[in-house]
Amino acid sequence: MGHASPPELVVLHAVRVRGMADIGRLAGRTGLDRRAVEEQLLDDESRGWVRRVQFADLSGWTLTESGRAEGERRLAEELDRTGARPVVDRAHASFARLNERFLGSLTRWQIRPQPWDAMAANDHADHRWDDRVLDELASYGRRLGPVCADLTAVLERFAGYDDRYARALTRVARGAPSWVDGTGIDSCHTVWIELHEDLLATLGLERGRAR
Repeated sequence: MGHASPPELVVLHAVRVRGMADIGRLAGRTGLDRRAVEEQLLDDESRGWVRRVQFADLSGWTLTESGRAEGERRLAEELDRTGARPVVDRAHASFARLNERFLGSLTRWQIRPQPWDAMAANDHADHRWDDRVLDELASYGRRLGPVCADLTAVLERFAGYDDRYARALTRVARGAPSWVDGTGIDSCHTVWIELHEDLLATLGLERGRAR
C-alpha cells in the first residue's frame, strides 16, 4: 500500500470527488469516524473551503472555488513529495482510453435504437442486447484492477474503486439493473465518475480537456 494522505486532505478531496455528500457518505468514502469528518468539515467551512447546500430534498457538503483550489494545491504537493506523478499520469492515460469505450457501452445500456426511433430508450426487453453490454462492462472492470493496483501502490486513497465497481456488477447480475447507471448509489457509473474525477483532481486537469 502506498502513501497514506492526511485526514484533512482525505476529507477535502472526498467532497471534491463526491460532488455533494452528507457526513455519512463522506465517512464511508474516507473510512474515517463520522465525528472526525464533521469536525474537519466545520474547520474547512470556517476557512471558506466547503459549504452546506440544499436543493429540494437533497442536502450535503460541497466545495467552494477556494476549496477546490486549496485541494488541488495539496494534491499537487503530495504528488511531488511522494514521486507518484508518473504512475498517476500512466494510470490516467490508461483510464482515458477505457473511458471512451465505457461511455459508449453506457449509452447502449440506456438507448436501444429502433427503426422508428434511433434514440429510443432501452426497455431492457432484449436480453441479448443487454447481455452484450454487461459483458463489455465486465471487461472494463477487469481492466480497472491493474490500473487501481498501480495507483494504490503509490497513493493509498485510490484503493477500492475496482472492488466497488465489481460489487455493482454483482448486484446487476442478481437482478438489480439500476446498479449499472443509478444515481445516489454506488453504481458502475457512479464509481467510474468518481475515479475519473479523482484522477483529474490529482493531476490538476479539467474534465473534457486533453492534457
